[in-house]
Amino acid sequence: MKTTANVDEVYKVINAEHCDPFNVLGMHKIEHEGDLKDKLVVRAYFPNTKEINIVHMKNDSRSKMDQIHENGFFELVVQDESEFFKYKLEVTDHGGNTFVTYDSYSFWPVLSDYDLYLYNEGNHHKIYEKLGAHICTIDGIEGTLFAVWAPCAQRVSVVGGFNQWDGRRHQMRCLGSSGVWEIFIPGIGQGEMYKYEIKTPHGEIYVKADPYAFYSELRPGTASTVYNIENYSWNDTKWIENRDNSNTFEKPISIYEVHLGSWARVAEEGDRFLTYRELADRLVNYVKEMGYTHIELMPISEHPFDGSWGYQITGYYSITSRYGSPEDFMYFVDQCHQNDIGVIVDWVPAHFPKDGHGLARFDGTALYEHADMKQGEHPDWGTHIFNFGRLEVRNFLISNAVFLFEKYHIDGLRIDAVASMLYLDYGKKDGEWIPNKWGGKENIDAIEFMRQLNSTVYRYFPGAMMVAEESTSWALVSKPPYVGGLGFSYKWNMGWMNDYLRYISMDSVYRKYHQNLLTFSMVYAFSENFILVLSHDEVVHGKCSMLSKMPGDYWQKFAGLRVSYGYMYGHPGKKLLFMGGEFGQFIEWDYKRSLDWHLLDYDMHKKMQLFVKDLNKLYRSEKALYEVDFHYEGFEWIDCNDSEHSIVSFFRKGKDWHDSLIFVCNFTPAVHDHYRIGVPFDAMYREVLNSDSEIYGGSNVGNCGGLKAETIPMHNRPYSLGLRIPPLAVLVLKPEFEG
Repeated sequence: MKTTANVDEVYKVINAEHCDPFNVLGMHKIEHEGDLKDKLVVRAYFPNTKEINIVHMKNDSRSKMDQIHENGFFELVVQDESEFFKYKLEVTDHGGNTFVTYDSYSFWPVLSDYDLYLYNEGNHHKIYEKLGAHICTIDGIEGTLFAVWAPCAQRVSVVGGFNQWDGRRHQMRCLGSSGVWEIFIPGIGQGEMYKYEIKTPHGEIYVKADPYAFYSELRPGTASTVYNIENYSWNDTKWIENRDNSNTFEKPISIYEVHLGSWARVAEEGDRFLTYRELADRLVNYVKEMGYTHIELMPISEHPFDGSWGYQITGYYSITSRYGSPEDFMYFVDQCHQNDIGVIVDWVPAHFPKDGHGLARFDGTALYEHADMKQGEHPDWGTHIFNFGRLEVRNFLISNAVFLFEKYHIDGLRIDAVASMLYLDYGKKDGEWIPNKWGGKENIDAIEFMRQLNSTVYRYFPGAMMVAEESTSWALVSKPPYVGGLGFSYKWNMGWMNDYLRYISMDSVYRKYHQNLLTFSMVYAFSENFILVLSHDEVVHGKCSMLSKMPGDYWQKFAGLRVSYGYMYGHPGKKLLFMGGEFGQFIEWDYKRSLDWHLLDYDMHKKMQLFVKDLNKLYRSEKALYEVDFHYEGFEWIDCNDSEHSIVSFFRKGKDWHDSLIFVCNFTPAVHDHYRIGVPFDAMYREVLNSDSEIYGGSNVGNCGGLKAETIPMHNRPYSLGLRIPPLAVLVLKPEFEG
């Protein structure tokens, strides 16, 4: 082989195992056969190529390159040129097909040393602007810059239809010790599908999707897609400004949890999904009409298997293509904001699936996960655990959170499975986990990750909601890191949910023996900033729908559900209800089919929906229900000890004592006349909500719209009310003051 290059390096290029093919390919200055001046040489490698000509862009002249190796390695020592010049390559294959392209190996590195330093340090909060595929113009030439982290790979190539998925083409350069590989490919633009072909340290060939891809091929395809997400024009500036300058803790938050693929489908078109834009019309209008303040979306990042509900993600930066394009999802969020609805997205930094095209053993080593399965696998879920101690991995996740807020204008993240991150022995038996350096079961790296995550998000988006789904008694989850907390703004109240569902699911005859399940939550209600949740997890896998959990006959089931929701809305804490629960879905949630919207043709379901709508209306209109949610001053028991009748009564208060409400909840089908409760004010108490009203499907037992307090002391209060308590119902009373 006669070449001006090092022969060994040429063979590394031909064998696709060179860590920096730019040292060989492209245009270089060389000393040539004793000449006093350096010569220019151009080298190119195009497998299965018959001929290559250099096209001089200055005068459009052509110079034929010499074929150095039959596999497609070409070279030309340029005569009469001593300085670098712009050129193209005219390539002809053995079939006589010819195309002209710019040479990818004629471009200098793009990523700066500072970018790489911040990334390796774990502090490049917007690394998604550098890694991944970015449409750009370099030296007046349009194309796409590809960059990926694969520090242990022997070689990385970009493959796609543009190079016949041939990893010998478009081999990338490794940028020093950063572990980041980069190449600019001219002519590649919007919609081009691609992957990375990676040669591992053991010589295996992996073909991986881009961890930082902005869009992905529709499943079952797994390719990444080159996509520019900067073209949407937002119309929610006022919403964003108000969000970042307000205190969510003192505002009403009523969340409608939604799985986009099964909220509703288009039956007449093969039962297809609604698109983001269709949902922006139908779902947003529905949520607004029902009076919810927020929509919470189950994960909408790209995932290969519908049955994972989105909780096993392969494309963290890629909004799923099931329902449309990135712009379509932006339109959905924009419409939410223009209708005064916030958007919370479920986010899964706890684990990721083992799919071959995903993050698992990305460069042939345990890169994003731990090498030891005792640290790196969830036995219950069959997934990998992120290595939170690796700075680049931490950067990947924190940057992803920032990305969702910045590029998609979301208002909050609900972080899934926080408990699994906090504890090294989560879901594992003795001998299946490794203690931390202090000998404990706490995941120190994950704790630091969560603190850094929350601090970073609040730094950029002060009005963000960061919500932890944490099922243990870990302290200070929703408290700032500077006092030893994890830094979340809210925590799901899983303890309340479990106790409450046990209580309301049992026959009312037995409830008097379990009053503590109803009241125990108030012991710890103000230890965290809680959200009360009746989520999707509670209406699947044989747990029954919310309506079917209720004991009794048809009428009692609806009445029981109404009083259950009424107590929830009166209890301190923000609220979340899963879709279908608002109209009494009878069967469990099934991700493969639409909710049973036809049930609204039946009177009791329609009235159930009206009750939830009015409950949201009451919640949003009464400061007592949201203004002092996280302090004992906002709540006071009237009587929590009447277990014999399974009745509880309590007081909710706002900052102003005039903003107060009384809740009386009867969890049995018995009617009680002249049931007396103590009240603090000599006032008229108006009945602002009665779940037993006929308009909600009840029996219309009530108090004729309200009644006057009597000077009869009761429950350590100077006044009292003699109420008529309806069956399986909640009464909400508001004192009215003169002047």
